[in-house]
Amino acid sequence: MNRIILADNQAIFRAGAARMLSLEEDMRIVAQCEDAPKLLIAIDGLRGSIVLLSSSLRVELKDLLARTQTAGSRTVLVAENSELVPEEIATLFDGILHRNVGGSVLVDCIRRVARGQRFVQRANVTTMQNSDSVGARVRDRLTPKEMQIVALIVQGCKNKDIAQQLGTKEQVIKNYLRSIYDKSGVSDRLELALFTIHHRVLAEAAAKAGHLIQMKSA
Repeated sequence: MNRIILADNQAIFRAGAARMLSLEEDMRIVAQCEDAPKLLIAIDGLRGSIVLLSSSLRVELKDLLARTQTAGSRTVLVAENSELVPEEIATLFDGILHRNVGGSVLVDCIRRVARGQRFVQRANVTTMQNSDSVGARVRDRLTPKEMQIVALIVQGCKNKDIAQQLGTKEQVIKNYLRSIYDKSGVSDRLELALFTIHHRVLAEAAAKAGHLIQMKSA
């Protein structure tokens, strides 16, 4: 059984990865960590695991990798879609993935790493940009207000929280979400968040919208 520690500060990504991996009979999620202190505790207590670590967690890599090795565990780094991982950093990990990784690649990576192999997902940025016509089409269909809601969904906010941040009512947010689901072809907020994360141009637009919200509330 492959025991997996999910470490990511994005609750939606953790939930999506957990959902995909839980479908595999040889994989079990043993911990989900949203910050560095919880991750270090999990590594020390759950020896022999595979740590799926997001670069956005901003942990001290040398300390983390030393503790992982001491615990007899292996580490896979999940980089942001447009992030370039320096070769000297990449070689320290048992695997390198990007946030837009598909379920089949994620599963393949974990199984290879569990067997002692190394797995690196090579991101071809040019190909990603050219092939992401679906993400671009959805981005162009969404209104600025809808994009703000998408940004907050990706951050893990509930409808009540979104309504408070945008100065409106919860029912209004529900109405917006129905429109967003229709335009993006998804059926719920988890699918919407994963769809956004997996499409770089849409993720970038949502990130900009989220930044504008933060500026207004500051």
